[in-house]
Amino acid sequence: MARYSNIPITQTVEIPQRRYTTVKYPEIILDFSDIYVYTTRGDRYDTLALTYYGDVSLWWVITRANPTQPTDSLIPNYGDQIRIPSPQRIPNILSQYDSLNRGI
Repeated sequence: MARYSNIPITQTVEIPQRRYTTVKYPEIILDFSDIYVYTTRGDRYDTLALTYYGDVSLWWVITRANPTQPTDSLIPNYGDQIRIPSPQRIPNILSQYDSLNRGI
């Protein structure tokens, strides 16, 4: 379950059960530097993130950039064209993510 490793877990005296905190993701707008690829068999968001960003934990960047893809799976639809935000945009996207989730 490594894809959940960056999501904070909360536990309080009033509610002793451990639970994941709701995470807010930034909107990833179109940019001329974005990369477009057609998915092939075996593609997964985490492996695409590893290929383009060198970090599997950035799978959510690709899923957020493709809202028409299934949101309940790590696997994009086979043969669809998907948008991959360029690696140069990652620092800005992560900054927005941190700003939205400060104090969680």
